[in-house]
Amino acid sequence: MFIETETTPNPASLKFLPGQTVMDSGTREFASPEAAEASPLAQAIFDTGEVTNVFFGGDFVSVTAAPGVEWTALKPQVLAILLDHFVSEAPLFAPGTAGGISVPAETADELLVEERAEDADIVAQINDLLETRVRPAVAGDGGDIRYRGYRDGIVHLQMQGACSGCPSSTATLKHGIEGLLKHYVPEVVEVRAA
Repeated sequence: MFIETETTPNPASLKFLPGQTVMDSGTREFASPEAAEASPLAQAIFDTGEVTNVFFGGDFVSVTAAPGVEWTALKPQVLAILLDHFVSEAPLFAPGTAGGISVPAETADELLVEERAEDADIVAQINDLLETRVRPAVAGDGGDIRYRGYRDGIVHLQMQGACSGCPSSTATLKHGIEGLLKHYVPEVVEVRAA
């Protein structure tokens, strides 16, 4: 088995491509060792002591190194962990955890702002654009974007994986995504990071 690696716009993150499906549907982010307890793979990567984020996409795993950690030392460790996991065909999530069920970003309990019923068409347009135009591009950079709400012309989005904390994420949100949404959904006046 050969695992490819790709750089991401975030210099602290690398994208690992095992050449097979990682998540059947959805994505999953682990931003702490405690969160990683749901996944033996994420936990093993956090156990290196040099990682601040692990993100599972459809066909990739992105890993963010802790501040001051050099990838020259960390990359072989992560590759070995990934290789062991995928060769052994171990489960991605611990038995009995909800880890295998990716919660849709649009669930009401995760919304940052309370949405109004009269905005349902606008929200549907925003989510369609995010799903068809934005999410594939962001996944190419080792991350994902989660919709967190819309109210009074303001769209709240959360960057995940390699895109979370990336130096260019603000520019991506403000110049790329905001411009796209404003163009196709005139009611959008601003995009904010959640």
